[in-house]
Amino acid sequence: MNKRKIAVILVDRANYGRLKPVMEAVKRNDDLALQVVCAGTMVLERFGAPVNIVRTDGFDVSSEIYIELEGSTPLTMAKSLGFAVIEFASEFQRLRPDIVLIIGDRYEALAAALAASYMNICIAHIQGGEVSGSIDESARHAITKLAHFHFPSTRKAAEHLKSMGERPETVFFVGCPSGDIALKLNKELPFDIFARGVGGEIAATDKYLLVVFHPVTTEYGMEKDETLQLITALGEIKMPTVWLWPNIDAGSDHVSKVIRAFREQREAKWLRLIKNFTPENYLKVLANASCAIGNSSSFVRDSSFLGTPVVLVGDRQGGREVAENVLPVAPERTLIFEAVKKQLGKGGFTPSSLYGDGTASGKIAAALSQVVLYIQKRLAYL
Repeated sequence: MNKRKIAVILVDRANYGRLKPVMEAVKRNDDLALQVVCAGTMVLERFGAPVNIVRTDGFDVSSEIYIELEGSTPLTMAKSLGFAVIEFASEFQRLRPDIVLIIGDRYEALAAALAASYMNICIAHIQGGEVSGSIDESARHAITKLAHFHFPSTRKAAEHLKSMGERPETVFFVGCPSGDIALKLNKELPFDIFARGVGGEIAATDKYLLVVFHPVTTEYGMEKDETLQLITALGEIKMPTVWLWPNIDAGSDHVSKVIRAFREQREAKWLRLIKNFTPENYLKVLANASCAIGNSSSFVRDSSFLGTPVVLVGDRQGGREVAENVLPVAPERTLIFEAVKKQLGKGGFTPSSLYGDGTASGKIAAALSQVVLYIQKRLAYL
């Protein structure tokens, strides 16, 4: 019997961190054949070319797609989306997958969904039905309406999908795949974990803060001030800080410019800037952080498995379901400063099962091998 071909779409470092255990589960399934398509910042050197990590982890990469236009503006995002549809279509024509597996809400993922749907390829979507800010909110729901099967990360998200007209038998609540790594993780930090990067020296034994701060695309133009408010607050705390560079969304160049200017103009020996980590090392860094600050979705979902104190800054993740370890705050210096101090005083939190129990990947692979594929969608309540 021919194996069912599953094309997994990786478009950034966070994608891979959550899809890696799913990819491993697909490889282990005798009825499935894994195809790995890397696009977006996965293949760009200035983001550390995470595609190389994928290969080092033992996966064959079926495709590398270059789709990102320089500029990090709303215009370049829109044009990159259009270009990505063309490139994904070409690769799907070559690879001929049975199912295209997409996670999350990136515009690059939306492009893959558009290409696959118009080519009559079945689409499976992980993390649909959630609520957030930025253009991601719209992209996620658009992918949902294009997808044929759904693997939501929370029970509430599963109910949202059904309320959107998705047929109940196509919705499988499995939890977030990142928990499959987080809950089995040896949390000990390698001694040289912070060796790569630039800025102040931080030892694995130091107490430190972890920062990831992306622009909010629907608030384009405000990211400079918001980044300055954040980094100024952390400059007053002066605790060793590991800061990962932002993604490629509109406004990210402005975020990066503020960080560089602050580091060059002030003696920020407490600050170390790093491009990325492997999925396991990122979770180790998150698990051992005294507090995580910023607006990464990993600070909502991944931190829930670990109990790391989080200060969630601004509206990028507005509306997300959060565990008790997450403290939302407006992007204002004084409020950020006070929130970080408060979270540092709390220490660790009890891990939460809000985003699942760490068994998502096997359930996803099993469903992908068993579901009856179909093309024509209908609203469930018609």
